[in-house]
Amino acid sequence: MKLLKTLSLSVIGFVGTGAMAQEFSSDIQIRPRYEYTNGFGTLLTPTTSHTSFIGQRSRVNLNYGDEKLKVKVALQNVRTWGNVNTLGNISTDKNGLALYEGWAQYNFTNKWSTKIGRQLISYDNQRIIGGLDWANQGRSFDAALIKYKGAKDQLDLGFALNADSEGKVAPSTPFATDFKDMQYAWYHTSIKKLNVSLLALNLGREYLKAPLEIETNYSQTFGTYTNYAGKKVTFDFSFYGQTGKIGPNEVSAWETAANLGYAFSPKFKATLGYEFLSGKDQYSTSTMVKSFNPLFGTNHAFNGFMDYFYVGNHANSVGLQDVTLKLDFPIKKVNLSVAPHLFYAPNKVFSGAVEQDSYLGTEVDVTAVYKAAKDITLIAGYSQMFASETMVALKGGTGLKDTTNNWAYLMVNINPQIFSTKK
Repeated sequence: MKLLKTLSLSVIGFVGTGAMAQEFSSDIQIRPRYEYTNGFGTLLTPTTSHTSFIGQRSRVNLNYGDEKLKVKVALQNVRTWGNVNTLGNISTDKNGLALYEGWAQYNFTNKWSTKIGRQLISYDNQRIIGGLDWANQGRSFDAALIKYKGAKDQLDLGFALNADSEGKVAPSTPFATDFKDMQYAWYHTSIKKLNVSLLALNLGREYLKAPLEIETNYSQTFGTYTNYAGKKVTFDFSFYGQTGKIGPNEVSAWETAANLGYAFSPKFKATLGYEFLSGKDQYSTSTMVKSFNPLFGTNHAFNGFMDYFYVGNHANSVGLQDVTLKLDFPIKKVNLSVAPHLFYAPNKVFSGAVEQDSYLGTEVDVTAVYKAAKDITLIAGYSQMFASETMVALKGGTGLKDTTNNWAYLMVNINPQIFSTKK
């Protein structure tokens, strides 16, 4: 009996040891967000008015991992409250269930791995490539990655090829969703408290060169992002250039930004920032693409939360200069931030034939974050745009004297872990 007991305990111990290499976990995210929009994204006109709605993300994440293999599947439903009637008829529910992530990563060694499938790709401050978590649907890519991760260095080589379907013959119309193919290299290294990244990205887009003749032209984005995080001082800097071709047109554009932060106390931090994005005069007849494109960045996080610039708009326009001062300070259990932005056009804007002043307007963003419970966070925000007549000339709408353009939201993020097991 003693021998049997010993053998049993040994088997249990062996199985348990082997099972420890396997991990299973799952979590759920329910994220409804109320928004009041009154000139969000563009100025109000005499014929437009405010509105409000509630959008919701419902996401389930399933994770598996062992010493060599990691797999993730994330399913989500994105909807606006009320766009399906209360009967919830499946045949009329236009929202459906979508695959946000579905990837596998295999570790060849403790430094080299490959990752393939639908996946979130996000680097540095997310100015060029980011997950766009603000949007309920988020952003993810169908891609294959080769990854290296050392003690202080990282290298990602990414590849993507897109098609409309599994067609057996070449299509007769250009692929118009995002891009046709992409290749990039991202390198990151750490030197004590200094982090430096380099990015080189090649993006191919199809266009109709002539009837029944589809051509793919390539544009390149390359540059660096650097950040330093000290006890009191923080600093980051970016510089990116763009070249190549978009359609038949040559590209020559660039972006640079810098942010300097100082923590005056554990409860008060100020960050002064500046960003320049190139563009060209409003009525320029040049075919050269001089306007910088942040590509797949989380653009809502930059240039004001009211999304007047580079969030599905302001492409191939006059560019932008953004001067901001962000103040972060907690009040009891609420983390507050106030961030005014001063916007300027670096190129000429006209009203009729009259050149306008370069000042576009001022936006003030106020954000409050409160952790209500272990898995529940409340986020609220209010923004107001004080637009100049130059903004009116550029975007249309009515100016500061005639209307108020503002936006407010309240979001609840509920994100509990369902289970986490090891075998």
